[in-house]
Amino acid sequence: MGEGSQFKSGDKAPNNGVYMEVGETGSSVEDPLQISMKAGDTFPETKNKDRVWKNKRRQSRQSPQNSRHTS
Repeated sequence: MGEGSQFKSGDKAPNNGVYMEVGETGSSVEDPLQISMKAGDTFPETKNKDRVWKNKRRQSRQSPQNSRHTS
């Protein structure tokens, strides 16, 4: 079983990294908070109840198809 990728306030960070707020469905939000955490740190409250924390590295990954440059 894999670890979850979205975290609520009070959850513990599974890994070191930068985490950012996203919508509960994984959608981007306006003016998201970003925090640096170490494994085992507790997630703080989000700006509103409909947001969760997600590892920024996983949020910013693009599929190879989307990263091609066209001229």
